[in-house]
Amino acid sequence: MLVFIDESGDTGLKIHEGASRCFVISLVVFEEDEEALACDQRIQLLKKELAYPADFEFHFYSNSDRIRKKFLEAVSPYGFFYFGIVVDKDPQKLYGPGFRIKESFYKYVCGLVFENAKPYLKNAKVKIDKSGRAVFRTELSKYLKKRMNIESGNFIKSVKMEQSHSNNLLQLADYVSGVINRTVLKKKNAGEYYKFIRPKKIYVQVWPK
Repeated sequence: MLVFIDESGDTGLKIHEGASRCFVISLVVFEEDEEALACDQRIQLLKKELAYPADFEFHFYSNSDRIRKKFLEAVSPYGFFYFGIVVDKDPQKLYGPGFRIKESFYKYVCGLVFENAKPYLKNAKVKIDKSGRAVFRTELSKYLKKRMNIESGNFIKSVKMEQSHSNNLLQLADYVSGVINRTVLKKKNAGEYYKFIRPKKIYVQVWPK
């Protein structure tokens, strides 16, 4: 079992000064290594079809509408599922001094999404985007190693950091996070993107209510 993790948005609370309205973490899960490899190869082939270099990195936020649809269409036939957590940073809903500290914010959000996914995880090899924010990597790694295996040692087998530009399936996790974010905020073309990954959703929690 392979798990790929990425985020969308930021933890900043000053939305009126440019911080994102939502912060999203997604977990993309492949139960079979062979299916993950097939999806990886399809993403690599898509780069060739689009006349991009082999080391091109798909990134939901910066890609055009056309590329987003091409990517989502390409990965939709493959056997993966996902979990997500969406933190609505509306100041009327999210308050408390702990959320102003990045480490506390990340740790709490990571706890929510992994507790939701826990019943589905077994000997999972977890891949985290090494190029992401250091605090995100550190807190997520700590959580996985110290808390997920406290009751039993079979939820997480390993945790590794990899560069997203060289890992196509981390790019897939980036896309899933981006689509979740856009769907929750009901932005332009959200429905067109979401239809490709809707059947693969296990649970996406929006917090707080």
